[in-house]
Amino acid sequence: MTILCRVLALLAGGLVIGSGQAEGQDLRDLRFGPPARRLAASVEEGLQGGGVGFSFCRLAYRRVTREAGGTGWDTDFPYADNNLMFRAEELTTIGMARHPNGEFAHSVVLATHPDLYRCPFLFASDVGTMGLGDEEVEALRKYLDKGGFLWVDDFWGERAWRRFQNELLRIVPAATVVDISPEHPMLSAMYKVQRIPQIPSIQQWRRMGGGAEDTSERGRDSETPHMRAVYDGHGRLMVLITHNTDIADGWEREGEDEEYFYLFSPEAYAIAVNVLVWVMTH
Repeated sequence: MTILCRVLALLAGGLVIGSGQAEGQDLRDLRFGPPARRLAASVEEGLQGGGVGFSFCRLAYRRVTREAGGTGWDTDFPYADNNLMFRAEELTTIGMARHPNGEFAHSVVLATHPDLYRCPFLFASDVGTMGLGDEEVEALRKYLDKGGFLWVDDFWGERAWRRFQNELLRIVPAATVVDISPEHPMLSAMYKVQRIPQIPSIQQWRRMGGGAEDTSERGRDSETPHMRAVYDGHGRLMVLITHNTDIADGWEREGEDEEYFYLFSPEAYAIAVNVLVWVMTH
């Protein structure tokens, strides 16, 4: 049986729908302008009382420009976060943090919030729209220097790349970005990943025709998917970058369309599980 078939078999359970305790509407004001006053009360809830185990942490940031198909930090939130925790618990022995009511304790955090240091794994989406303040830049630099990890996903084309690259170089001024190929040991940490897949959002995929080749959201400007990395001085992976692909939509939308699931979700989960296992063990 191929690795892909084994992944499909393992993923044959149903979709879990639910959200963490930090509700998206409390963070909407981060899209443009200053953070909402009520933000501080909501960001903590995913981590508070979550118990022992892994919590998927999502970075909330201010959106300063727009990209088609994205909504800023909350792109793919909350179902991608919840579903990844559900599948990771199925596919690995990593314990997931839960709230007393049994829901997965995935979390939304600000770069400047003390709870950032409770997140060894931090995820950010639609980062081609991100604009960080100086305090956030300094906080993320310290977080990465002290052993933190950031995965950024779901941004497309050269304009979005340049915006994120500018923010990255503010956080890690000496950053050298290198491409990760399927031969990297991380991509066989648990499942053998044969390629870096290009996964479109389900909406764009449907608009483009809904076929296996309908994957580039910006046409020729985003025709090649990339997985890239920034390492610290000791060779530790600090920042993982998936550009011209939307890995998280393979988690978020797994239960909405059977064809989309079979085309994209197994690879999306195989990559995520490999990354999670690698980061938690290196």
